[in-house]
Amino acid sequence: MALYSPIIIKLALGIICMIFQINITGKGNLAPASALDAVQNYVLGGIIGGIIYNDQISVLQFLLVLVIWSFLMMLVKFSKEHNRYVKLLIDGKPITLIQNGKVDVQTCLRQGISANELMFKLRTAGIYEVEKVKRAVLEQNGQLTIIEFGAENLRYPIIVDGFANYDVLELIGQNSEWLTEEIKKQGYHAISEIYLGEYLSGQLRLDGYEEQKEGTK
Repeated sequence: MALYSPIIIKLALGIICMIFQINITGKGNLAPASALDAVQNYVLGGIIGGIIYNDQISVLQFLLVLVIWSFLMMLVKFSKEHNRYVKLLIDGKPITLIQNGKVDVQTCLRQGISANELMFKLRTAGIYEVEKVKRAVLEQNGQLTIIEFGAENLRYPIIVDGFANYDVLELIGQNSEWLTEEIKKQGYHAISEIYLGEYLSGQLRLDGYEEQKEGTK
């Protein structure tokens, strides 16, 4: 039993670290929505799987690696949430592949999307003609979000995590000044106060980090 004690301890520490990271960094890594979520899963799995049976690495060294990795993940998460440029650098941003029924071929090629893959994604969404697509966006997790011509009541994430989505503003023919004025009408003072802003049938729906005071709506 003593022979396997280090392995048992490492396994227990690995499980504790995984639970800790999931609860601290959020549940996103259970269903990766960005490159960081995927990297976090791969690296943590590699650390635990690669070290747990290595007798040359002590339990203390293994614990130190887990602590350092957890600290780095929390630091990156904090930086993402408080700096737009860090968030764009790490997660990237949604990329438009089809606009008004026209495929942006060069963008597709840069993203490694073949014509066959693009059409497969469209067929999966029940669309068989590119001309029917008003806008198709490649999300950070590789999924394709499709907006068809004539579609009503579509929600556009115009503000996410306190940052304006300028691609959406361009899509609806507005600018940041218009957006700032609209949020002020609903009792907010700055875009940074908004957790999520949706554009629905010409109307802006906002969810702020803090509840509005009565009478501000």
